[in-house]
Formats: sequence, structure tokens, C-alpha cells
Amino acid sequence: MIDVTEIQPRGLDQFGVRKPMPPAEFDALSRDILALKKKLNAVILAHNYQYPEIQEVADFVGDSLGLSQQAAKTSAEVIVFCGVHFMAETAKILNPNKIVVLPDKDAGCSLEASCPAPKLAQLQATNPNFYTVTYINCSAEVKALSDVICTSGNAVKIVNASPKDRDLLFVPDENLGSWVMEQTGRPMTLWRGNCYAHVEFTHASIMKIRHEFPDAPIVAHPECTTAVRMLADEVCSTEKMVTFCKNSKARQIIIATEAGMLHRLKKECPDKTFIPAPTDSCRCNECKFMKMNTLEKVYDCMVNLSPRVELSEDIIRRARLPIERMLEISARPVENAG
Repeated sequence: MIDVTEIQPRGLDQFGVRKPMPPAEFDALSRDILALKKKLNAVILAHNYQYPEIQEVADFVGDSLGLSQQAAKTSAEVIVFCGVHFMAETAKILNPNKIVVLPDKDAGCSLEASCPAPKLAQLQATNPNFYTVTYINCSAEVKALSDVICTSGNAVKIVNASPKDRDLLFVPDENLGSWVMEQTGRPMTLWRGNCYAHVEFTHASIMKIRHEFPDAPIVAHPECTTAVRMLADEVCSTEKMVTFCKNSKARQIIIATEAGMLHRLKKECPDKTFIPAPTDSCRCNECKFMKMNTLEKVYDCMVNLSPRVELSEDIIRRARLPIERMLEISARPVENAG
């Protein structure tokens, strides 16, 4: 067993993004993690916003939709979820008989915190015709109150598939919801919540980076505000960012989302330069919750099989239905227009 000690903070590259852990430190710790993974029959799932060294030991790196799909079909006995708490809860809902561990139990989400289940239930009670479309960035209790779950990657498809005779309630991200309304033309009641990291991008900060790199297209996440999305050349989920960047002829691309995304983009598009969109106060933007997970904590949670995600049978049963509805709709072929 290795001696897990605190590693000094990594330096920053020219754009202010954290550099990967030095190989001498990464290799020893990662080897132990990979050995533990084999011993435990574990799978390591990592969100695109995780530290580069965590992405490197993961079996799958992706967005919320991809991670949900992987969690639904894994045969592993232990799921090590490197993301935030609601993501690990989703894995537990889909795998109630498996062990699900999260490197840091306090890795939360401002969107999840913005929408307490009791307050959502109060709003739903004001309109019996509400059909609740819920962004996956929420608690298991909120999922249990929902009709269908969505991610930024499939939200448009989910809303288009929602019953035409129902009043749509979209929770908890008002920015994603407003973007989906723009794409679908369907009116929705929006919950007033947002991702604290994405709303730090401003019209002024994006205009500034555009002037610095006038030939670089801007790709923005739909959790950004309308003022930022209007300046973007493409608005899409993190997974679709990969596809856009692969297909783009541009040599430099500005990325308006959490800075961890740049590691995967650099790996998959090594011939291009990715520029993190700045905020008014910093050169790059990191989510403090996503960055609570470290490679050391991944190792610790695998050794101790803790902290575990535990949910009641009732919550699992009720929350599973809207997640499965999402996965079923997502698997449908895209209908051709006309």
C-alpha cells in the first residue's frame, strides 16, 4: 500500500489551466488505483470536468448522459464515480445492488442546492397539468418528483418528446431551459436556478477573448447566460463540443465551460489549440465542487469503499422511472424533418 500524501498544487499553463500531475507522482498512484480496480472488479467513471490525472485512470470519461448510459450497463461490482454527488446518486439509482463510491462526499452542485424537493413539490401542486422535465443536476429526491430527466446533451430531444397537452415545468437550470425553449419553440415554466461556474462567464469577458483571438470560434455550454450564448458560434453539451472541435477547420477554438474539458479536447484534437474562456476575474474557470475530487481521494475511496452513496428503496424506485424514460427516449433514432 502506498503512502498517500498531499501533492503540491500543479502549475498553470499559458492560459491559466492546471497542468497534469507530474509523471513521477501520477504513475505510482495510478498504478495502485488500476490494481485496486482489478481486485475490486470496479469501474471508474469520470466527468469531463475532473482533473486530467483522474481522467487518465478512468474507464470512461464523458458528460452526464454518457456517464448515465455507462452506469446503466456496467457489469462491475463497484462503481467509482469521479464527479459530483448527484451523478453518483444517479449511478446508485441505476445500480441499487452495487457499491457506489464518491471520492469526496462534499462534492456538491449549486444547481442541486438551488432546488430543494419540498419547494419543487409546492410549485408542482399549483398546477396539476405540469409535466416536470428535470435536468440531471439535481438530487435523487427531486428526480423522484420528476416525469422525465434530461441532460444538456439530450434536453432538446426530451422536450420535443414531451406530451403536447401538458404544461412543461423545467428545473432547475433557467439558462439551459431558456436555450431549450429557443431550440424547440415550446413554452416552459423555468425554475430560477443556475450553475455558479457557468454564469461567471459574461458578455464583457467573452468579447475580450474574442478580440484577442478574432479567428477562433467560440463554443459555449448551454448553462451559460443568454448574453454569452448569443456570442457563441456553437452552443452544446461537453460531449458535442468534442464532435464540433474535431470537425472544425479552425486551429484555435475558445471553450466556454469548466476548464477541465480542455484536457480531453487536447487529447482528442492534438493538432488544435484550445483557449479557455475567461471570466471577469480569472483567466480560466474551474468548478470548486468538481475539483474537490483528487487522485489521492480516488485511491482512498477504493481502499475504504467509502464514502458510499446510499438511498432508500422508495427514492430509488421513484427516481429510476424518469431516468429510464430519459434513456429510452435518448436511444430513439432521430426523426428526419420533412
